[in-house]
Amino acid sequence: MEKKIAVPVNEAGVLDSHFGHCKFFAMVTVLDGEIVNEERIVPPPHEPGVLPKFLAEKGVTDIIAGGMGQKAIQLFQSNGVNAFVGAPQVALKELVDGFLKGSLSFTANYCDH
Repeated sequence: MEKKIAVPVNEAGVLDSHFGHCKFFAMVTVLDGEIVNEERIVPPPHEPGVLPKFLAEKGVTDIIAGGMGQKAIQLFQSNGVNAFVGAPQVALKELVDGFLKGSLSFTANYCDH
């Protein structure tokens, strides 16, 4: 089974706490539980509703984020993307490994917009 996981990251490859204003998205392709590809893309300028569609068009199945508004979560879901919010601010590999192993802890971290 293939998954494509998007994670908003900063220049150091650490989770950016607010996905809507991140400099990059790390796009990690996972096949049968193994990471087979990783790339960084620059997102389009932040406007409500743009990122869920943009990432869905890139084939993203899951997004791991720190903070995210409830409306954004609904937009991701309506575009067929699972949104996981409240992730810790750690390095990309640690996030993805924990996500794949089911050991990553998510705390509710919803933005108020």
